[in-house]
Amino acid sequence: MLYVDSLLCTPLEKERPDNRPALKELAAGNVGCATVTVGFWEDATESMDQIVKWRNMAEDNADVVEIAYTADDITRIADSGRCAILLGFQNVAFLQGRLGYVELFARMGTRVGQLTYNIQSDVGGSCYEPHDSGLTRYGKYVVREMNRCGMVVDLSHVGNTTTMDAIRHSAEPVAITHSNPAELAPHPRNKPTEVLDALKDNGGVIGLSVYRNIVGDYTTPDKWSELVAWTVDRIGIEHVGIGTDFDQTGGMAYLEWMRQGRWARETQYGAGSKSNSGPQPRLGWFDDPSQFPNAEACLRDRGFDDREVGLIMGENWLNFYRRTFKQL
Repeated sequence: MLYVDSLLCTPLEKERPDNRPALKELAAGNVGCATVTVGFWEDATESMDQIVKWRNMAEDNADVVEIAYTADDITRIADSGRCAILLGFQNVAFLQGRLGYVELFARMGTRVGQLTYNIQSDVGGSCYEPHDSGLTRYGKYVVREMNRCGMVVDLSHVGNTTTMDAIRHSAEPVAITHSNPAELAPHPRNKPTEVLDALKDNGGVIGLSVYRNIVGDYTTPDKWSELVAWTVDRIGIEHVGIGTDFDQTGGMAYLEWMRQGRWARETQYGAGSKSNSGPQPRLGWFDDPSQFPNAEACLRDRGFDDREVGLIMGENWLNFYRRTFKQL
């Protein structure tokens, strides 16, 4: 069975001694494909530097990972017992307002781009803005260019108005790589039912997360599988996958960069709060990629059959990538 994680936040490209064990956790969990976070706030040059680091990391650890550029790459790498790494960004700051950079970064291997991160941008509104501007004129061009170049439009941290605009404007299925239903777990990062319904109509997929700040009360295997079942009932099983949002090694400095980059002097808390500001405790049963089999087990305990489990654990994402990835 293919396991796919549509969002891994861990900075595995860094030269740190705990990265090899973190990579081995992917192998221990039999994870066949994971979309990684290459960057958040980096400009074009910094983003290219990040891509170089990820490429170097993959070359140095070729026994456990390989960067994938096509859906066929994913199946080939997974069949070899390794993890296919998809290069993704949780912001399109790497464009620097230049539409032509979409194709350049796609040719460099970028397969996923989240339209906005935690603040308003020239593309559209963030989920944390008090007023969501919607998709800008430039943002519409970006979405269509991402469609043309086979770069997945990710709407996870994007404001709801901008999300709906992007879904309506996109000529290809879009993704919400790491989020949960707001009806069950109210949080600005999570998606209301009208967004989930629009995602279904668009042919997209949502990766349900186990990040404690956005999972609400659905923290046990039984409760989390209930959240999965609710989402399946709402939008159909072909539109549901897993996007853990795991950060295995980042630490507090990485978390601070993630939350505020260079755009604020005051402390920003992202999905947390002043009273809940640090790295979050794990759920206790699905704490890192090595425990992916526990997710399969809880889905089976919920009553999903073999075909349904296979779709949720990874086949839905692979099918989505087959529809959206393009060779330039």
